[in-house]
Amino acid sequence: MKRKSDISHTLKFFARTLLALTLCLCAGIIIVERAGASSGSSPDKVAKDLRKKIQSSLGSTKVRVIVQPAATWNSTLDSAVVNNGGSVTGSFKNLRHRVVSLPASAVDNLASRPDVGYIALDRDVKQLGHITLTTGADAARSLGGSTTLDGTGVGIAVLDSGIDPNHVELNSNGGQTRIVANVNFTGEVDSSNNAITADPYGHGTHVAAIAAGNNNVANGSYQGIASSAKIINLRVLNSQGRGSVSGLLNALDWVMTNRTNPNYNIRVVNMSLGTAAVDSYIYDPLCQAARQLVDAGVVVVAAAGNEGKDSLGRKIYGQIHAPGNEPSVITVGSANTFGTDARSDDGIATYSSRGPTRSYWTDASGVNHYDNLIKPDLVAPGNKLISAEARDNYLVTSNPTLDAGVSPVATKKQMYLSGTSMATPVVAGAAALMLQANPSLTPNLVKALLMYSAQPLAGFNHFEQGAGEVNIAGAVQLAKLVRTDLSATTPLGDPLLCATCAAPTPQTSIAGYNFTWAQGLVLDQTYATGTNLITEYQKVYGLGVLLGDATTIGSGGTLVVNGVMLGDGVMLGDNILTSNGITISEGTTLCATGVLLGDGVLLGDGVLIGDGVLIGDGVLLGDGVLLGDLASQASIALLQGDNTNCMSGVLDGAPTTLAAKSVTATQVSLTWVDNCPNEAGFAVERSTNGTTYTLVTTVTANTKSYLSGGLTANTKYYYRVRAYYGSTNSAYSNVLIVTTAKK
Repeated sequence: MKRKSDISHTLKFFARTLLALTLCLCAGIIIVERAGASSGSSPDKVAKDLRKKIQSSLGSTKVRVIVQPAATWNSTLDSAVVNNGGSVTGSFKNLRHRVVSLPASAVDNLASRPDVGYIALDRDVKQLGHITLTTGADAARSLGGSTTLDGTGVGIAVLDSGIDPNHVELNSNGGQTRIVANVNFTGEVDSSNNAITADPYGHGTHVAAIAAGNNNVANGSYQGIASSAKIINLRVLNSQGRGSVSGLLNALDWVMTNRTNPNYNIRVVNMSLGTAAVDSYIYDPLCQAARQLVDAGVVVVAAAGNEGKDSLGRKIYGQIHAPGNEPSVITVGSANTFGTDARSDDGIATYSSRGPTRSYWTDASGVNHYDNLIKPDLVAPGNKLISAEARDNYLVTSNPTLDAGVSPVATKKQMYLSGTSMATPVVAGAAALMLQANPSLTPNLVKALLMYSAQPLAGFNHFEQGAGEVNIAGAVQLAKLVRTDLSATTPLGDPLLCATCAAPTPQTSIAGYNFTWAQGLVLDQTYATGTNLITEYQKVYGLGVLLGDATTIGSGGTLVVNGVMLGDGVMLGDNILTSNGITISEGTTLCATGVLLGDGVLLGDGVLIGDGVLIGDGVLLGDGVLLGDLASQASIALLQGDNTNCMSGVLDGAPTTLAAKSVTATQVSLTWVDNCPNEAGFAVERSTNGTTYTLVTTVTANTKSYLSGGLTANTKYYYRVRAYYGSTNSAYSNVLIVTTAKK
């Protein structure tokens, strides 16, 4: 008998039996803005951000722009720049563009010329946050057209250990806090008997900044995914990182009550935490509460857990925690990017919990019936991520090496953490971007589009990665194409995409690496594939149902398509696969999907699955040795992660205004502004081609000048400067181009 959405959705939040369980912390991320390009038969030849700058500037104010000619640059254009009160300040050997300083009031006049192709602001170059680049969040920003996709207006409720209210990454660009609510569900109070909503433990601030941190530290190196989203701080973990199911239920109940408050507009809930998944999702109170929120239109994202291996490094299956075992929740595992932006080397972190879910119900004969759902739904970067550090938090004071050495300023400090807790807010932030792009999306559609556009990672199976690694650029691209008038009455098979929209090529390029999408969905005990999943409306995309309702048990005891919920042109998989890195349906067989059926009785604890052993959370409760071992491994994962290459720290406060105080035939006197509060010194680099730089010298802290000698007369040189502290570097200064004098 298949038990899914036929279970009552009106079960109350507050169970009379309150499970006082330790909530196991699972475990992070960053971004930088990009301007969207407009298109059409008569495009605006002035970039959007430049136009905004023009509107906010006095007419005589000079702006630095890049002018692209319609054909080749010529003397006529030189004259046009001068006649408009400007000057050409730079040119390129192999490019037609010119760098121009121009009064703001003259930009439109210059752009109106037929020999001018486009004028863009000479934007500040910022080091991209590793996570926002590798997840596709940076690319997604440009898909908003005239609107920057940064989560503006969307509320993300962070249920965690609290949030440091003074950390600058959680402010708006104007300096005001984006934390619009602070509620404590732990019962902890300070010495004045006030409820504590800050983050003495240190986990919640890190999580919140991954989901929604701004770019105000280290030139945006640690920017969060939805950097302008509203943040709702619901503290459910105490100063030791522990909480109870009752406290978490209270928080979820608060979300249900306050989700539509326009000051909050809670569309996403992030739970980078969990408890042992013992009871079947049908009965588990956390799962029921999460389902009620999803049915009400709130996307719920939860961590898979950090129990993917034992102390000997052996793989373990079946350790997905609650509420990650709930089918309506987006359950997130941890990927390891090895610190590279390109995704060609990405894999699954060894500690990331694997499916299938082993929560169960027991019949009158004492037989356990396991849920056996394929989880996680997808994975996201989570190993050794750098994000905001709460002031004087327990994790860092107990483990000082977690501090990333980014800044000595308490409100700008950053720290390392690892785990599925860090991966979860990446997906929560992605959901916020999708909902900003298309507010009409249901939680099931958000989940479906995330899975369909994910990248399957070669060598890892469905129990480890679900549909694959999150691809925010692809998911947002799909979200923008979906119709905004879908409703409960939309017929099965109606067009899913807008009237003028076509299904995009299922492929994304990130950091120069091209990959195909999964092109399928995980559906409880199997997966579905077919283009119709994104071109035709499926009834499972509505509210009050599950994606898994797309299947049912046929007369032969096998999974078949439920024709009431899923239309034609969709195929179901027969096997759990180890991916070859192409689509969700390609790879080698790990096991048949049939072993997950049989009402959950066929697959018992201790059974070997391919390269690991299946152990359910229910077993751990009765086995103190295993419980202690895996709990220890989860703690190690949070603090240490996998011992591989990872994100590099970037010092806050790059040197600026690099300039030449004087230039002779053999020397250039350099000066710069020191913005770094804790550098050990500065590195001065030089190039003769603007591409390959060599280290000229290092100078001590607080030094703001250097005399570069031994140069060749009448030669062009390029200089740049960065601050350093140990192995951590700041972003580079501006590049200074100088030509030495003739002899």
